[in-house]
Amino acid sequence: MTSQLVPPVEQGQRRPTPLPPRGTKRRSLRHGDRYWAYLLILPTAVGLTVFSIWPAIQTFYFSFTKWGTFGGHEWTGLDNYAQVFHDPELLRSLWNTVIFSVMTLLGIPLSIGLAALLNTKGLRGVGVYRALYFLPVVTMPAAIALVWKLIYNGDTGILNQFLAVFGVDGPHWLSDPATAIYAVGVVSIWSSLGYNMVLFLAGMQSIPGEFYEAASIDGAGPWRQFFRITMPLLTPTTFFVTVITVINALQAFDLVYLMVGKASPAIEESQTVVYLFYAKGILQGDGGYAAAIAFVLLALILLITAFQFRVQKRWVHYE
Repeated sequence: MTSQLVPPVEQGQRRPTPLPPRGTKRRSLRHGDRYWAYLLILPTAVGLTVFSIWPAIQTFYFSFTKWGTFGGHEWTGLDNYAQVFHDPELLRSLWNTVIFSVMTLLGIPLSIGLAALLNTKGLRGVGVYRALYFLPVVTMPAAIALVWKLIYNGDTGILNQFLAVFGVDGPHWLSDPATAIYAVGVVSIWSSLGYNMVLFLAGMQSIPGEFYEAASIDGAGPWRQFFRITMPLLTPTTFFVTVITVINALQAFDLVYLMVGKASPAIEESQTVVYLFYAKGILQGDGGYAAAIAFVLLALILLITAFQFRVQKRWVHYE
């Protein structure tokens, strides 16, 4: 038989609660509270299962099948995946997706520059500038695509009229296979600029002002403070924005579909992987091959994201 030594209690102090005997478990929730917790997470769990988990399982199964013209499917094993790695159309779509992703990443330095300007003390009308730059984030993609299609119009577009002032004959940006994907990439940079800017602005405002005061005392100017203090302490935000930007860019579909469209002669040369998934699965009815494309894209996203998390240990500073 063992006994626990309890320290003496001085006058005016409460006796500490004794520890429970060894071998017993503490209950963090009462019996009724546990059921309430399950009940509260039930709608979210059901929604995720019905609209995300179960469709993903079905899509994975369909990637090993071939669909008939009038419905129905048959098991074909790895035939779809064997076709994926020998499909020149998919390789071209992957290359267009890489170009689109790289162009979208070019907007990150622009977002940092805008955030630095809006973080300047004494700047008047900061709230108006923030709202204007954030406006594309809350605008519907269809509206964005419609406005930019008018700008890119080869005959009456504002862009070509501006170039004509300098004697430059602008191309038909969205119907020319050589320029379509780059034109859509510029719109992606513009539409994501405000969201990234807000994140960088929040990161800059979380940096303690004592760092800049100490740097000013040591004689460091604004540029040196920016590259020696702001950028190193902003690396966690930069890492987050980079990961989110790459994932979104690899899933690009709406701008390509709305701006270029299936009737454009440039669509085959400028389609992304997700648009190819749409073309194979919806337009051509080859659901099995489209499902295989979807899981190849999923594997690509997971690999790139894992690589980013692996490399971030070398350049991201959390202190």
